[in-house]
Amino acid sequence: MRLCFAKSEGLVDVVRLRSLWEDLRVLPEMDRDVMCHGDLTPQNVLVAATRLAGVLDTGGFGAADPALDLVSVWHLLDHERRELVRQQLQCGDVQWRRGMAWALQQAMGLVWYYAETNPVMSRWGLRTLDRLLGASAA
Repeated sequence: MRLCFAKSEGLVDVVRLRSLWEDLRVLPEMDRDVMCHGDLTPQNVLVAATRLAGVLDTGGFGAADPALDLVSVWHLLDHERRELVRQQLQCGDVQWRRGMAWALQQAMGLVWYYAETNPVMSRWGLRTLDRLLGASAA
């Protein structure tokens, strides 16, 4: 993350994001590892008529922190829909915030790494960071 913050100067609000990371990175592990997709990102999710229709790239299934799959709610959903997912999954605060940490880590890398070579992915990371900052301010 130090590299991400250094490379992201001028692209994002590094001060606020670093502060958020400092809060999220020390969260305790709460759950046993379970089978996770590990990469539930926009390009791996198929949607038809506003409903989940399929998931791609399942080659990475493996045992991991269940909060890892919560990355998808930050990449894909607005506040209202994230809250619906949280209610349905019955996520506690620590698990929810661990999902935020995973999303922050991934989005930070997307922004600077793809800024020149893949602006669409870079903007996707920016959108996710905006959602995370908005949620942390609430």
